[in-house]
Amino acid sequence: MSKSSLALSNLRAVVIVIVLAFHSSLAYLVNIPAQVAFNQEPYTWEAFPVADAHRWLGFDIFCATQDVSLMALMFFLSGLLTGPSLERKGSRLYLVDRLRRIGVPFVLVVIVLCPIALYPAYAVRTINPDAAGYWQQLLSLPFWPIGPQWFLWQLLVLNALAAGLFAAAPHVLAPFRRFADWAGARPVRYYAAISAAAVLTYTPLAYVYSPFTWHEFGPFALQICRPLLYILVFFAGMALGSRGLERGLLAVDGPLARQWAWWTGLALITFFLWAGLTSLTMPDWFAAPAAAKLGSALAYPPACIAGGLYMVAIFLRFSRMRSRILDSLSANAYGMYLVHYVFVVWLQYALLPADLPAPAKAFLVFAGSLVLSWPASVVISRLLTGTLAFAAKRPIRTATR
Repeated sequence: MSKSSLALSNLRAVVIVIVLAFHSSLAYLVNIPAQVAFNQEPYTWEAFPVADAHRWLGFDIFCATQDVSLMALMFFLSGLLTGPSLERKGSRLYLVDRLRRIGVPFVLVVIVLCPIALYPAYAVRTINPDAAGYWQQLLSLPFWPIGPQWFLWQLLVLNALAAGLFAAAPHVLAPFRRFADWAGARPVRYYAAISAAAVLTYTPLAYVYSPFTWHEFGPFALQICRPLLYILVFFAGMALGSRGLERGLLAVDGPLARQWAWWTGLALITFFLWAGLTSLTMPDWFAAPAAAKLGSALAYPPACIAGGLYMVAIFLRFSRMRSRILDSLSANAYGMYLVHYVFVVWLQYALLPADLPAPAKAFLVFAGSLVLSWPASVVISRLLTGTLAFAAKRPIRTATR
């Protein structure tokens, strides 16, 4: 494995840790929306299944920093392996593999894990909760709650788009590689170009529908303003990965790694600009001044792209050594993503009576969910080896063309 591949594998390991920390913190935010009954709109329990009385503003800041770029970074990292996989397997085999590794686990999450994970959301909003009442109210909802696993179906759609594109135009990776070469030679222009494209895909939808509006049809949930942005960053990752991870922008001696301090500064500046403008739209986006809404919607894409590139730069520069812990986390990141929410929500629920400060509760939830979801991913992977095998993520490899 090249140093670039190792650095990005380590990044994937840390990303799953951040995901667990993010969800572990949600019960302790200061600005949690008002909670209503389980079967009444606006169904705020979807984002906040458990709302603890102990709160800390630091978690609001932490979650805001991650909300800017974490999901886009996950789509970007997923796109890195797509080009080489399509060349190696072909469109048909690649799509069959994606259906097996993403589609089947998604169905199991919908049917089994999500109902288990979200029972506490019903229990804390019901005077005399019981399993039969929960199931009745769950089936009466106008959608099927999916939690953070909405990522899976959107990723599967993007994989299908990539497979269809490759099947229709097998030489499509050639211009992708030329774009990757251009990006490596002109990183600032690359950032400007991706940010400009992100503004076009994100800003109109965010301005009209708000950055916080979700739409659901059955178990398929999407944040209305972001799907086009996720398509953009996924294919941006696919372009860079098609050239190879050891070259250009993603090389350990490339422009991201060499200028990591510059990218860090850019990420901080763009984040605080977005945060400042977004604060002017609170607490009601639709009642906020038009200039504030437009400024917030315009500021988000540059902050999102800068935040992702900063994370990549840091790992390319400082995380190029092998670690058994990071190797295991990276290999099991997908399985942990699938199962962690059950542990997070139930631990938050169990700690409700505890008279502890919010940071202590969040740490216990995070540590518990990490300790439980990590071996759970390993065990499930071994049980399903040869069928789903979804937990053992393949290593990040390089393309050489």
